[in-house]
Amino acid sequence: MLKRLAHWMSRSSRARRAAVFIDRLRPRPEDRIVDLGGGTGDHFASVFPFRDNVTIADLSAADLARAAAHHGFRTQRIDGAERLPFEDGAFDIVFCSSVLEHVTGPKATVLAIETDAEFRAVARRHQAQFAAEIRRIGGSYFVQTPYRYFPVESHTWLPVLIVLLPRPVQKRVMAFFGRFWPKRSLPDWHLLTAAELATLFPDAEILREYRFGFVKSLIAVRAASDRT
Repeated sequence: MLKRLAHWMSRSSRARRAAVFIDRLRPRPEDRIVDLGGGTGDHFASVFPFRDNVTIADLSAADLARAAAHHGFRTQRIDGAERLPFEDGAFDIVFCSSVLEHVTGPKATVLAIETDAEFRAVARRHQAQFAAEIRRIGGSYFVQTPYRYFPVESHTWLPVLIVLLPRPVQKRVMAFFGRFWPKRSLPDWHLLTAAELATLFPDAEILREYRFGFVKSLIAVRAASDRT
C-alpha cells in the first residue's frame, strides 16, 4: 500500500513538473538539451517528444545504453568529476530532476563522515560547484530538488524528523529501518531550503511545488530572454 501511494505521488508530481518545464522554458525541437542524471531517459522521453538534439548524461553506462537504444537519445557518461565534460554554453536548456541533493562528493568519503558540520561543508561545496557547472553549460535551466522540510522525507519515506537528527543518529536510524522498511537509502543526500537553492542559482526564479498543502519540492528555473 505504501509503495503504491508513493509511486502514484511520484508519477503525479513528475507530470505536474513536466507541465511547468514546458510552460516556462518552451523547449523547441531544435534546442540542444541535456538531462543531467537522466538515467535511462525514460522520464525525459515522457516529458519531451523530440529526440534528435537531446543528450542524456549519467554515471551508469547500462542506463545510457538503454537511453540510446530505446529512445534514440544521444548519451554522455559523466564520472563525478567537478567539471562536466561540456563546453561553455553547450546547451540551450539544462534539465536536472532529483539529482542536486545527491551531489555531495565521492560516496565512500561522504558515507564515512560522522559530523554534521563536516558533512554540510563538503555537501555545500560540491552542490555549489555543480550549480555553477549547470549555469556554465546552459543558457536556460530547470533544476528540481526535494524540499528539506516536507513532512515525509522522499529518500527514506520516514518522517521529516530524520533530516533533523544528528548525523551519527540519522545513520543508525536509517540502517535500522533499512532492514525491513520498503524504502532504503544511503545517507549521501543533502536537502535544501528555498534560500539555499536561491544562493546556488542567483539568476533563477525559485518555484515551489506543493502536495497536500506542504512544499514538496523546489525548482530553480532560468529562461533565456527569447523564451519569455
